[in-house]
Amino acid sequence: MSRRIAPASPAPSTTRTTPTAERQPRAPHRYRARFGALAAGAVPVVAFPAPGLAWLAWIALVPGLSLMQRAPSGREAAVRGWWFGAGFILTAMYWLVPSIGPALPVLAVLFGALQSVAGYAVHRLLHPPLTTRRALLALLVVPAVWVSTEYARSWHALGGPWALLGATQWQHPAILGLASAGGIWLVSAAVAAVNTGALIALTAVHWRPRAAAALVTVLVLAAGPLLFALRPAPAGAGAVTVALVQPGIVEDPQARFEASTRDTAALVGQPVDLVVWGESSTTADLDRDPAALDELRRLAATTGAEVMAGEDARKADGRISKDAVLVSPVGVVDRYRKIRLVPFGEYIPLRPVLGWIAGVSRAAGENRAPGSDFHVLPATDRAGRPLPVGALICFESAFPDMARTAARDGARVLVYQSSTSTFQHTWAPEQHVSLAAIRAAETGRPAVQASLTGVSAAFDAQGRELARLGTDGTGALTVRLPLAAPGTLTWYDRIGDVVPMGALLVTAGAAVSAWRSRTAAGRATAGPGPRAAA
Repeated sequence: MSRRIAPASPAPSTTRTTPTAERQPRAPHRYRARFGALAAGAVPVVAFPAPGLAWLAWIALVPGLSLMQRAPSGREAAVRGWWFGAGFILTAMYWLVPSIGPALPVLAVLFGALQSVAGYAVHRLLHPPLTTRRALLALLVVPAVWVSTEYARSWHALGGPWALLGATQWQHPAILGLASAGGIWLVSAAVAAVNTGALIALTAVHWRPRAAAALVTVLVLAAGPLLFALRPAPAGAGAVTVALVQPGIVEDPQARFEASTRDTAALVGQPVDLVVWGESSTTADLDRDPAALDELRRLAATTGAEVMAGEDARKADGRISKDAVLVSPVGVVDRYRKIRLVPFGEYIPLRPVLGWIAGVSRAAGENRAPGSDFHVLPATDRAGRPLPVGALICFESAFPDMARTAARDGARVLVYQSSTSTFQHTWAPEQHVSLAAIRAAETGRPAVQASLTGVSAAFDAQGRELARLGTDGTGALTVRLPLAAPGTLTWYDRIGDVVPMGALLVTAGAAVSAWRSRTAAGRATAGPGPRAAA
């Protein structure tokens, strides 16, 4: 007798609510690594002036890159890169707070966003398990991405190229041999490549990626000294003596003019070929102030040297501009009007919207008027021989293309007029003067900087410092500058910004490759369509 057994009825279900903490382990605090990245962004700044630990630059990116590498996803790595970039800008430019106040954190967030690309690239190429192929790609792509982000934020409409990684090596002419070939961009690429190699050597499990990274790192480190050794020193073609006048902190414009006059008068009897005053050394419009012009003409006659004054004055059209004015015993020879103004310091972008910043900081109360073009000033030495000068004003020393234009237009000497009195007790004066050394190495021309309150300094055609007057000094700094032969051009003078253009192409190519790879992976995950499955 068969017997059917009915299936047992399912037990009534009961719903039990448990706290989320009991259902799954507590997720780590997602901001912990991001704050770590923000702090890691400050580490490379210690390699810049004034701390000046230049050697640290070669490994200073490793903590931040490591956090990007170990991120759980590419998106999180990009966010960490963003925070890293913000920390870098905040620390490197902290001294801007008096000038732009609450705008600095905003700038840090905006510029920091550029480093999100680096964060994604590091994660995609260097996440474990690391292969030799991806390690070699990272050694190309990561420096290219870094240079691309530096180049993007160097656009003068966004503020300009300040705190570029390569500037950490300004006191090392052998490393600056790279600058003579590819500008500051090539030095930045080298430093970023060595940091990437160090990260691979520290984190790769297998010996092959570590060996490849070590080999590339050694080659990159040797490239600068090798170029420096192979490139002959610029052929000598005489020398000139330049006096840099530094009156010190003198708030009253007339008193500042008189202090510069006394320091210049003390040069009488010395074989000086050119006297350079700092930016804003006179607030007189020399085209309309005969008394001030007569004083400069007298100084030029008694010293036997033309005087280059820094004019910060309201002109006949009612607008204020900053000019480098070359004066001889017979009057004004020529003038150059500053083209690239300091955002917020000399003008406020979108003033109708952002003008309120002037009320809570020392930002420009009135926009300066920019010049229209650059040209070399036709100076002469005390014997009457031509001494064409590339005269640029303050912030313009940050722009490689302007010094390169001066070199190609025939300048024998680069002259920078500066005033950093607002930032006197910060890292800004040292960061600023370091740029003259880099411009000298890039263009193969001696460069000098005359600052109202320091630092005033002179560098030879390979970026080696010849003389200096710090922020605690006053008077006239006299220095003998060896000149390169007329027409001398470095590789960078000839080829220009090939390195950042190449970096942008590599970055774009890597982005396209990553997009294709993600698209292919998405299709593979989705599987065949209904028709194919049937």
